[in-house]
Amino acid sequence: MNFRKNLQPPQVGFQVVPLIDIMFLCLIFFMVSAAVAKRETKMGITVPTAISGIRAARQTGEIIINLDAEGRIFINNSEMTPERLTSALGEVAKEFPDQPVIIRADAMTRHERVIMVLDICRTVDIWNVAFATIPKK
Repeated sequence: MNFRKNLQPPQVGFQVVPLIDIMFLCLIFFMVSAAVAKRETKMGITVPTAISGIRAARQTGEIIINLDAEGRIFINNSEMTPERLTSALGEVAKEFPDQPVIIRADAMTRHERVIMVLDICRTVDIWNVAFATIPKK
């Protein structure tokens, strides 16, 4: 006798657990990317305004060099000397010839410090250099 003939297989319903997993992964991704983005820009730097200041598309692997009002150089919140900056950028330029660099100088930074950083970039053969500004309101 076949007793299982009238039994229906259980219906598979809507699965919520995989959606919860995806939401947690997205949350972790955005938390980590926000922490990294905050680390690369030194807080307390007021970049100058410019009429033509537009937000350019971010490039992969760009290096952000921060110059505070006293002229100190920072990369990823670690202070750099000019010699250390030269060696660090030189190593990067050997591996990646088209390395993009963004200089975030405070509005009160002496011009000679900005020129020094530009000169270091030119010395190690980095030509893809941009300046961070904010649009004038």
